[in-house]
Amino acid sequence: MTGPKLNEAHRVAGEKSGSKAQLRWVRMSASKFRPVLNQVRGLDVPSARAVLSLHSVEAARVVTKVLNAAVANATHNDQLDEEALYVKACFADESPTIKRFRPRARGRANTRLRRGAHVTVVVAAYTADEQQAREAVAAASGRSDKADRRRRVAASQARAAAESTGDAANESATGSASDAAAETASSEEAK
Repeated sequence: MTGPKLNEAHRVAGEKSGSKAQLRWVRMSASKFRPVLNQVRGLDVPSARAVLSLHSVEAARVVTKVLNAAVANATHNDQLDEEALYVKACFADESPTIKRFRPRARGRANTRLRRGAHVTVVVAAYTADEQQAREAVAAASGRSDKADRRRRVAASQARAAAESTGDAANESATGSASDAAAETASSEEAK
């Protein structure tokens, strides 16, 4: 299955389906894109970028570029906030297959199918009701994304400060310990 698409029959009259970006004639099979696209479908844009950054496959790099283009279209053309966007739809369709031949033994030839894909990503802004529901879920879980990030950054800064003061204390302790060891060694030599 290629995932839900934005057919004209499903659109509400006068409502825009979202900002779209499409990359056509990618020289990679559509079946390689689909597992990656299935993981980002329905996620908000920061979460989708985080998921894509964890993939090591080439398809994830291509999908990241298309997602960034769709977000840029939404922010520049529709004046939408990047934080309020989510991946409404994403799919990979097969492009026409290029047929080539590979020479084989005894004058024969095997067909080589060079597959391609058209990758499409559609981002849209959450409606007011959806945004309130997301905030309610975040509040019920006891944290919000921004508050969680602030908490992690503060903890990281506190650890860095503790390490720097700990390093200074270690240096002074190490220095005094080495001084004491030197004094002991010199007093033993004097005896």
